[in-house]
Amino acid sequence: MKQRLLFVGPPGAGKGTQAARLCEKHGLRHLSTGDLLRAEVAAGSELGKEAEAVMNRGELVTDSLVLAIVKAQLSALNGQGWLMDGFPRNVAQAEALAPLLQELDQAIESVVLLELDDAVLIERLLGRGRADDNEEVIRNRLEVYKQQTAPLIDHYSSQNLLARVQANGSVDAIAERIESIVA
Repeated sequence: MKQRLLFVGPPGAGKGTQAARLCEKHGLRHLSTGDLLRAEVAAGSELGKEAEAVMNRGELVTDSLVLAIVKAQLSALNGQGWLMDGFPRNVAQAEALAPLLQELDQAIESVVLLELDDAVLIERLLGRGRADDNEEVIRNRLEVYKQQTAPLIDHYSSQNLLARVQANGSVDAIAERIESIVA
């Protein structure tokens, strides 16, 4: 079983659901950048205080700050495997992450791309019932994803790390597809 994984895919593809299942089953640490940021803020760490100040101003946390938080988390794993979800989101972030992983001797073993048709994604996201999830907002999020992440897909594909998984069907069926790739 591969021990250092990235999940990429559009909003609504099921990355969080599948990551949680895989991590629980195989004892991997789920590194979701959103969760990591919230945890650092809650812990009151120096990195958390810096992130909180940025978020309180309504700004996006810088790549360098996210990388520092990721480095702190990875350094504390003592050899435990991990699954990163939500970062990197673009090639610049991937290129910044690579030397950090090399320094920690924790190279990515597989990048799992969860793929799903836009129509199904929109239906799923509208079904969540979130206040900010109307069709116009969702279509914009998908467009931003395509602009930022398509080059990332090519980046990892060129390194022979990318595995594509169809994210349609039941949660169990998708999990089986992922398992067959990372086993």
